Amino acid sequence: MNAIRTSNQDEDKIFTKDFFLIFGALLFSALVMYALMSTVTEYATFMGTSATIAGLVSGIYIFGGLCSRIYSANALERRDWKRLAIIFLSIHFLACIFYFFANNVSLLLIVRFIHGLGFGASANAIVTIASAILPKKRFGEAFGYFMLGTTIAVGLGPYISGFFYDNWGSIGSFSLATSFAFLGLLCILLLDIRKYEIIHNSEIDNAIDEGDISRNHIDLEEKGTIRSVIDKIFEIPAIPVSLFTGLTSLGYVSILSFYRLYAVEVDLVGAFSLFFIVYSIVLVASRPIAGRIQDNYGDRIICFTGIIAQAIGIFLIAWMPSALTVLICAVCAALGFGTLNSACTAIVTRDTSANRRPYAISTFFIFCDGTMGFGPALLGSFVSATSGYAPVYFISSFITLLALPIAFFALKK
Repeated sequence: MNAIRTSNQDEDKIFTKDFFLIFGALLFSALVMYALMSTVTEYATFMGTSATIAGLVSGIYIFGGLCSRIYSANALERRDWKRLAIIFLSIHFLACIFYFFANNVSLLLIVRFIHGLGFGASANAIVTIASAILPKKRFGEAFGYFMLGTTIAVGLGPYISGFFYDNWGSIGSFSLATSFAFLGLLCILLLDIRKYEIIHNSEIDNAIDEGDISRNHIDLEEKGTIRSVIDKIFEIPAIPVSLFTGLTSLGYVSILSFYRLYAVEVDLVGAFSLFFIVYSIVLVASRPIAGRIQDNYGDRIICFTGIIAQAIGIFLIAWMPSALTVLICAVCAALGFGTLNSACTAIVTRDTSANRRPYAISTFFIFCDGTMGFGPALLGSFVSATSGYAPVYFISSFITLLALPIAFFALKK
């Protein structure tokens, strides 16, 4: 009896060696993305290119990630997770080295696209593996802790990279990114994934035995002969959750893309300089709590609260811009997209059969990355010389609120 109780406690344990290794892989990979995002456009303009082309240099990374997520979901279904993760993270690492040789904008665009391919595929692999490692009974809470890797990267990556760029130029920034990419690859090399693949395959076999999945359907899927083109890219049941999360990410990207310009316009540069510090602190503090609430009381309370909070926060900085409303918006954004990103990733992985989990993860990130990548161009079209940037935030608040009815119908009680 004691042996059974000990076994159950071990299965419910979050902070294991494997957790820290997969957390490290996520953290270091995300640090590469956010470190370079803050300096690569500056490097492009230093080479004499226009602001438009510099924006393309940044955005083509997202496009590469979207392309690789489509392929990697199909590849990861074939279950050889460690080999694929090593391949994807090796591409991610080698692309960082290529930056040193990108001495013109054309080469930089090519390197950014390749780098995006490596990042998107490796991110899919990391989250797929994590979904097998994290304890199922505490999945929401565990996923909250796991996704803190991205939270730390958002706050730390741009700051460290900027410091290296200011002191050692592009060489310093690229060296930092290469070091982070190597550490992410090392975490995967040290991780014993095989035992989780066995559990993953067992879940599929149990689903077959219980009649949830047809054995013939699985065999044909693995041969790639029956599934439609759409099913090779998307997990259809994951689309509603991915859609409303994508709408909240479109609201959040308005802050990420235009806050520096808006801060100058409304004379709140000092207040906005604290925005991401407050955002990161609130997110680090709230994510584990939100995960426990999600596990104990369901998905709706977390998602509804997050959507409403973010809509209010963005509306406030458009309607009454002040130091107080900027800080309120930072708190609301952390409770909004910051928390929803973790909670909804947990939902789509938890509610999807084992054989389709990589597709669910890919579907989720395609929607979020798509709005993150193309949202700034859409929202920027509402800026004019007379109105300034305030309309961007009014519209972003409304777009965020549109996620509410979709979430109402998409989530189980």
